[in-house]
Amino acid sequence: MGNSIMSPLISKFSNQEASLPISPSNLIWFRSTSVMDQTPIGDKKRQRSRSSVVSQTTVHSLEHDILCFIFSFLDFFDLVRCSVVCKSWNSIVNKSKLLQLFCYKQQQMGFVGVSNRSSNSEESLKLYLEEIAMKHHRLALQEGVIHIDQWKGHSAGVDQCRMKMGLLLTGVGDKVMRLWSLESYKCLEEYSNPETTPIVDFDFDESKIVGLVGTRICIWRRNGTRSIFSSRESTFSKGLCMRYFDPEAVVGCEDGTARVFDMYSRKCSQIIRMHAGPITSLCLSDDQLILSGSSLGSITISGLQSDQRVAKLRSTDSTGIRTLCFNPCSHVVFAGSTAGYASCWDLRTMRSLWETRISPNVIYSLQLLRNDKSTLVAGGIDGVLRILNQNTGEVVSSIVLDGNRSSSQHRHGAIERFKGRRLSEDTRIDSIPGSSRRPITCLAVGMKKVVTTHNSRYIRLWKFNK
Repeated sequence: MGNSIMSPLISKFSNQEASLPISPSNLIWFRSTSVMDQTPIGDKKRQRSRSSVVSQTTVHSLEHDILCFIFSFLDFFDLVRCSVVCKSWNSIVNKSKLLQLFCYKQQQMGFVGVSNRSSNSEESLKLYLEEIAMKHHRLALQEGVIHIDQWKGHSAGVDQCRMKMGLLLTGVGDKVMRLWSLESYKCLEEYSNPETTPIVDFDFDESKIVGLVGTRICIWRRNGTRSIFSSRESTFSKGLCMRYFDPEAVVGCEDGTARVFDMYSRKCSQIIRMHAGPITSLCLSDDQLILSGSSLGSITISGLQSDQRVAKLRSTDSTGIRTLCFNPCSHVVFAGSTAGYASCWDLRTMRSLWETRISPNVIYSLQLLRNDKSTLVAGGIDGVLRILNQNTGEVVSSIVLDGNRSSSQHRHGAIERFKGRRLSEDTRIDSIPGSSRRPITCLAVGMKKVVTTHNSRYIRLWKFNK
C-alpha cells in the first residue's frame, strides 16, 4: 500500500514518517513516536515509562468507528488493498459496507451499470467491483500516464516471463529462473538448471515451478529442491513450448504432437497428434481444451481428456502461428502470426470474429488480464507495445520507451526509470531509435501494468496510471 492510503492522517508527521508504507506495524510506530515527541525534554523516567506503555499498543486498539472513518477517505483500489491486510480490517471493510457505498456512489455518477439484481447481494457486489476494476484497467492502458521501471535481472538474455499473484518468474537465457516481487523488485527465489540442456519454457503456481528442459519435464519445489521425471516417461521429441494447468503439463513438440504429463503420477498420460508440422504455441482453456498453433499457420483444438480433435481453425494469413491467448470470460482465442497479423475466433461457434495486421513483423506475445473482456496487449520484434480492442482488433494505442531516463538506487539494486510515449497514428516505426523499442520477446499483463522481456539482461515493468 502506498502513501496515499492514509494521507489525511499522516500529513502532520515528519517527511521520514510519512514516507513509510502503511501497515499495521507502521501505524504502531506512528502512534508511539508521536506520543514520545510530546514528552518533556529531560524527564527520562517519565519518557521510559510512557514509551513502555505505548510499545504495547497495536492497531487493534483503534476503535471500529475510527478505522471506518480512516477507510472512508480511500479510493477503490486502496480500500480493496486494506481489506486483504488482515482479518480484522477485512471484517471492518465488509461489515461497514464501505465497498457497497463506494459502488452506490459510482452508480449515481454513471461510472458502472446498474444490475437487475439487488445491489445488496454478494454476487451483485462482486460484479460491480469487477466492472469498476476492469474499467480502471482499460482506461489506464488506453489513456493513462506511463512510467517504466527497468532493472537488471539476469546475466544473459531473458526472453520469457510469467506473472501470477503479484509475483514474476523470468528466465531462459542463463539457465536460471528467478522469482521477483513486483512491489519491491526483490529476487525472492532462484532456480538453476545444472544440465547442459537449456530451459525452453516454464510456468509456476503457489508451490512449484514446472519447466521444459530440452526433452524433459522438471519440477522445482518452491523450497528450492528439483526433481526430474524418469527418463522412460519424460523424454520425447524436441519440445518447443509448454503450458501448465494443475495437475497437467502439456508440451508442444517438433514432430507435431502434444504430450500431456500428469504432475502427480509423473507419467505421460496422452500423446495427441495435433499438426503435420512443429507446434510453436500452446494455450489451455478452463474447460479442458488444448489449443495449439503450428508453423504451418493453423490452430488445432483437442480435448485434454481424450485424443479426439475438436476443431481446426485457419486464418486468411497463411504464415505461422507464433503466440496464442485464450479468454475464458468471452470464450475467444487470439493468435499472433509471424507476419504481424492478429486474429480472433469464438470457440462456441468456431467462427472467425476479426483479423488485422497490427505489426509489419512477427508478433511474439499476446496477453490479457484475466476477467478483462475489453483490452489485449501485443508485443513483437518491432519493440512497440500495442493495446488492442478485443472486440474489433483495432489498435487503440501504440507505446514505446521515451529516451530520457533517471536512475535511483533501490534497496534491492539500481532501478532505471523512464516514461512511456504514445505514438500518433502517422508515426513511422522505423524513424524511432532502436534503443526506444527493443524487441519484445514475451509479456505478462497485471492490473494496470505490463511486464516485458527483450532477450537482454533487463526486465521492464510498465505502469499505467489514470
